[in-house]
Amino acid sequence: MATWKSRGLRGSTLEDMINRTNEKYQASHLALIQKIPTPITPINIDKSTRHITLAYFDQKSTVDYIGTVQGIPVCFDAKECAADTFALANIHEHQVEFMREFELQKGVAFFLLYYTNRNQLYYLTFRQLLKFWDRMKDGGRKSFRFDELDEEYFLEHEAGVLVPYLAMINKDLSQRED
Repeated sequence: MATWKSRGLRGSTLEDMINRTNEKYQASHLALIQKIPTPITPINIDKSTRHITLAYFDQKSTVDYIGTVQGIPVCFDAKECAADTFALANIHEHQVEFMREFELQKGVAFFLLYYTNRNQLYYLTFRQLLKFWDRMKDGGRKSFRFDELDEEYFLEHEAGVLVPYLAMINKDLSQRED
């Protein structure tokens, strides 16, 4: 389990790291992944800075990223967690349903989790998420613990790549049942 030596992994920094990784993957012709903007309607705009100061969401967002890796459709969402317990309330039913449909179309859906307290990145397969999700729906825990995660899916540091998730997609694909 590798850790990253960065003091700046707060808020949108994980997203920035993923965006930079995606740029590198695209430049290397390994993947073409786009950030999906969350649709909003601005209410107030600061005229001096031209920044939106108040807005509301137009519709439910599905995933943060979508694209293709060597011809394989992929979609994923990025989440940060400050504790060793990840609340499933951070994932919405419409996201799970979108990812379920995406995988039925032979795509790969997953979550990239950043455990800020441990400075570790994790690739959560959709299969593993469904186990936790179904457990919750059956009246069980509404979260999952860090120690429940499969150690094989922690992202290892890779020179020149901030969030090296391509190897995990390959592992995910190799462990699927047809």
